[in-house]
Amino acid sequence: MKLSIITINYNNAEGLRKTLSSVAAQTYRNIEHIIVDGGSTDGSVEVIKEYAERPTPNPSLQGREIIWISEKDNGIYNAMNKGIRKATGDYCQFLNSGDTLAAPDVTERMMAEMDLVNAKRLSLNKDTIDILYGDMLKVGIKTRSHRDNSGENDGVTLNMFYRGCLNHSPAYIKRTLFEEYGLYDETLKICSDWKFYMQSIVLGKATTKHVDIIVTHFDMNGISETRKDILNDERNRLLKELIPQGILKDYDRYHFPMEQYDRLKRYHLWGLVWFVERVLFKLEKWGIIK
Repeated sequence: MKLSIITINYNNAEGLRKTLSSVAAQTYRNIEHIIVDGGSTDGSVEVIKEYAERPTPNPSLQGREIIWISEKDNGIYNAMNKGIRKATGDYCQFLNSGDTLAAPDVTERMMAEMDLVNAKRLSLNKDTIDILYGDMLKVGIKTRSHRDNSGENDGVTLNMFYRGCLNHSPAYIKRTLFEEYGLYDETLKICSDWKFYMQSIVLGKATTKHVDIIVTHFDMNGISETRKDILNDERNRLLKELIPQGILKDYDRYHFPMEQYDRLKRYHLWGLVWFVERVLFKLEKWGIIK
């Protein structure tokens, strides 16, 4: 299968070089690397040309290609949508300038997992997986991209998106999903990928699968990490737009207790809480307490 890796960049030549180098080092050959530069003036274009014109040192890796443009855009998601429109791969991965792939063989390992997952699904007369995702390292800390491994979608639920999101850079998204659910919302500054996941997975029928592989190293200097105020404002606004009021009211009230339940269950302490609750139930039933 063909993978389209989409990289957006603006005046980050140093970070872009790291990203391009990590993609160029991949052992998987069927990669289409699309770089969307926003008209940088810091030498980024020269870096792109250096990699685009560089001969492939290993003949077995022929087949990789670099496609790039450098022109003014209207923001991060406008640039990402330009990349999606140019993509011809079966799946898309978004690896922005400064982010890197964790190891030279990580794409090969992920695509091998993709083959296994899809072969199993096809044997059960199911469609191929829509989103395959791994984990990422954030300043040396492994950030898991999911909550648990239960059910069809590996625990990817509304509860996960109420205060979090599926990590973007280690996700392989089927390109046809953007035809089915639309491109990223360009009116948003940070949460358009969150909105896309909500519409396609939580409210739609997109299927997901997590694999325990560290796929990317994430640059902590991006806007999603430095402007939490914008992120929270956009997410709260979108929750009100996308989720019925009655359901959202319950999540506003019970989200924190659900987080507590998950934590207690993770450390095998839920049995103690359950016992205390049952005792209180009996005391209420017998009228001992009210």
